[in-house]
Order: sequence, then structure tokens, then C-alpha cells
Amino acid sequence: MAGAMLRRWIEAGTIDPANVFVVNRQDRELPAGVRQGRAFPAGPLPDAVMLGMKPQQIDAIAEAHGTSIAGVPLLLSILAGVEIATLASRFDAGAIVRVMPNLPVAIGKGVVALHGPANGSVEALMQPLGLVEWIADEKLFDVVTALEGCGPGFVYRFIDALASAGTALGLPEDQAQRLAIATVEGSGLLAGAAEVSPAVLADRVASPGGSTRKGLDVLDADDALKKLLLATLTASARRNAEMAAEARG
Repeated sequence: MAGAMLRRWIEAGTIDPANVFVVNRQDRELPAGVRQGRAFPAGPLPDAVMLGMKPQQIDAIAEAHGTSIAGVPLLLSILAGVEIATLASRFDAGAIVRVMPNLPVAIGKGVVALHGPANGSVEALMQPLGLVEWIADEKLFDVVTALEGCGPGFVYRFIDALASAGTALGLPEDQAQRLAIATVEGSGLLAGAAEVSPAVLADRVASPGGSTRKGLDVLDADDALKKLLLATLTASARRNAEMAAEARG
């Protein structure tokens, strides 16, 4: 995810690759001009550091690099489930902001949730990635992570299921997939531009007694779809809370 964000920032001209240094365990393919290594280079502290490793690696990273970045003005963290208090106990930073992006940031159509002290420069940095939302209550960050951070995975599964249903009813598999992807893409763009809610749009598409209405009747029966997605987000949010507890140690 950190790599997707970096590539989008450089593509959008937000960041000069010459000003970026990536610390990693082994060299990776990075945008031209970006330097990398096993440790932070000697010299003045950077303006900001972003943590992009796995949440369970926080203690190892703090032990290996915490001293090198002590006093950094801004620490950004995309670690799912790791709270600001936990980050502050491991890293000395002027300000800490939690960041939760999702995969479409790679094309500038993502969502980035933020929690921490209000910071206009952080918001400006995230703008090229897509929709930026500040979350006031950190307790809700696990829910936000489940909805928008994990959300693309759930949407991809829906697309696959929609295509599979078309295939089961006789469409060629590749054609059903193209139709499903384009349908979801166009519907999402229309919902984003509409002045009414997706619920209203759904009812506008479904004329009384028509085929869309018959299909919606299946999804709406006993709130089947809403209950399924509530259970889905609940499971993801619960895992985020578990990771937070694990990170606290």
C-alpha cells in the first residue's frame, strides 16, 4: 500500500522522488530517483516518516530505527489497528497521524481516512490519492478500516459473484466478467456524482413489477444484504481491534 501511495504522489507531482528514502529489508522496485537502503541515512531528520510495515513488526522496527528518527516532526502510520498511543510509546515524534488508505489510491480514486491532530499539510499531501476524511473518534478507526480499507476486497468479491451468476445462467465467463466490472465501475461513478443516496438511485432503477425490482426483492428480503455486510464489517473491525491489542503488547 505504501508503494502505491508513493507512486501516485510522484505521478501527481506531489513529491520529488529525490526527497524520498525508503528503508526496507531488501531492495524493491521503486520509482526512478527514489533511494532505498537498510537504515536511515545520516544527516538532518526528514520532514516526515511514514510507517508502512506489517502491524506485528512495530516493536522490531522501533528497536531498529526508533533512535534514528527520534524527534521527527511528523510520523504517519498506515498500520491497521495500531493506535496513536501505541505509536507514541514506540516513537518520538512531534505529531502522529494515523492514515488508512485503500487500494484505489494507486489511480487517485481511493479513500484516505485520517486521525490525529488537524494538519493542513497532511491533508494536502493525501488529496491526490482520492477522498480524504478526518475521523474525530479514534475508537471508530477500526470500523473505518473495515469499511474503506478492506472494502475494495469486498467489492471485488461482489463483482466476481455477479459475474459468476451471469456465467451460471449461460454467459461466457470472460464476457460476464467484463459486463460485471463495467457495470460496477459505471454505477459507482454515477453514485459519486448523484445528489441523492444510492438507496434512492436503486429505487429509481427499479420500476414497479420490473426485473430490477424482482432482483432487489431477493437482496432486500429480511435485510439479507445489509445483514451480510454488517457481519462482514463486524468481523473485519473485530480483527483490527485484536491487532491493536497485540500491538499494545
